[in-house]
Amino acid sequence: MNFSFLEKYWPVYLTGLKTTLLLSVIVVFLGTILGILLVIIRRSRIKPIKWLGNGYVGFIRGTPLLAQIYLVYIGIPIILYGFDIPDMTAAALALSLNASAYISETIRSGIEAVNIGQTEAARSLGMSAGMTLKDIILPQAFKNILPALGNQFIGITRDTSMVSVIGVAEIMYKTTIVRGNTALGLEPVIIASLMYLAITLILTRILGYFERRLKQSDRR
Repeated sequence: MNFSFLEKYWPVYLTGLKTTLLLSVIVVFLGTILGILLVIIRRSRIKPIKWLGNGYVGFIRGTPLLAQIYLVYIGIPIILYGFDIPDMTAAALALSLNASAYISETIRSGIEAVNIGQTEAARSLGMSAGMTLKDIILPQAFKNILPALGNQFIGITRDTSMVSVIGVAEIMYKTTIVRGNTALGLEPVIIASLMYLAITLILTRILGYFERRLKQSDRR
């Protein structure tokens, strides 16, 4: 094992780390918003809209993430007649669309776990369906699904490694550059793996902190 290359190439890894973290934040934000909208669509009383939402989730869950990245990266310029979509934008869009389907499933399960009596009580007080969902159901659902939602966010960080195939300079893309320049096969990948592991452990600790705070608020 020879890790002396780090002395020269650690700035390369640092640049990749910044891109990975930025992309993860964007995807978590957009994916959560789209996931909530998708839940609303799938709970619609209008059947064609509901079918559209269910079909979208089924497509995303049934196809590989890599294929979805290529569909966005190659498909959008074809559909929009040559519109040039930047690599970072394509990556963020593809990952957000993928994450939204899984986040919507997690949120849906959390909503269904809330006692139906909560909805009935809110409606009996004159609250609209939208107000009931926003003020009564979603806050309780998020408490129930925080661990699962946290796992989704951690998974998003790992999934950013897939966008290296379209040239986004995140950790794995930079690792490929280091491997090519140093002719080392394993050591650069080990460093990249340790970086992902460090991010995952930090996120796990942060999510654990919020879970403990929520439990304490429930006791009060």
